[in-house]
This record gives sequence, structure tokens and C-alpha cells, in this order.
Amino acid sequence: MTRASLGKVLPIITPVPVTLLPGRAWTREQWERIERGYRARGMDEKWDVFVEGHVAFLHRSWTGNGIFEATFAPVGGGWRISAAIAESDPQRVRNGSAQFNKVMLELVLSSVVLGEPASELRAEFVRLCSPQDRPTSSGGVVEHSASPRSADHGDVRKSAAE
Repeated sequence: MTRASLGKVLPIITPVPVTLLPGRAWTREQWERIERGYRARGMDEKWDVFVEGHVAFLHRSWTGNGIFEATFAPVGGGWRISAAIAESDPQRVRNGSAQFNKVMLELVLSSVVLGEPASELRAEFVRLCSPQDRPTSSGGVVEHSASPRSADHGDVRKSAAE
């Protein structure tokens, strides 16, 4: 997957640093899959991902809007996000809290690109999207409306290059 293969790719217009970075270290094999990128295959899929150098660009599939740019660095045989920026324009994103950005960034890479279940990240995502004054009535509704991918969590997606 490349910038050119996606067609409509718009840059982040109001970047802010992601102050809480995912602590996860991805294996060399996982980084290679991330490098191949991901292209949404249908209306329920919400993300396109491509990599240039060591930077992963995460864009909304329908609009082409850039939402995250994550710089990866090698660490101990794997790869870790060393820096990232996120879109903060309220016309493009709903929740720009530090914790939300951390969870969403890792969730897109883990769930969408790598096809992992990411159950703990999904639960945290639902908690962050739920109104503070009301208990979560249906995590599935919250997750489908704003999640990195559709509510069908059982399928494992493959990268566009596979």
C-alpha cells in the first residue's frame, strides 16, 4: 500500500503531539506487515494505512483525512512507536484526549492492520467513548459507530499486500 495507490490522501491539518504513546513493541514480522499497509475493503471498514520510511500514516478511508502519523524506531529486535502526531481539528475528530489517541492509534494498527482481536484495547475504546454520566448500554453500538473496523470482530483481516 502506498500514498499514490490510495488516491485521495489529505494531510493532518491541525497536528498535535500524541503525548501518551503505546508501550507495545511490535515484532520484526509485525512491523513488516505494518509496512505493507492496509486498504479498507468495504463501507464498514474505516481506515487506510501506509508507511513511508519508518512513519505509518493512518487515514480515514471515506474522506482520506489524515488522523495519525506514527514514527517507529527499532528496539531490541522489534519496533516501537517513538513519536506520533494526531489530528485535532474538531471537524475531523471527535475525541482528542491523550488516552483516546493512544488507544485508537494502537487499536488501528493491532486490529485493522494485523487482524488481532485486541480485546483489552476494544474495551478501553468503548469506555473512552461512553458518556461519563451514563453506563455503557451497548459496547457494540459504540464500537461500530466510531471504531477502527466493523462490529464483526471474529474475522481476521489480511494486509493489502498478502
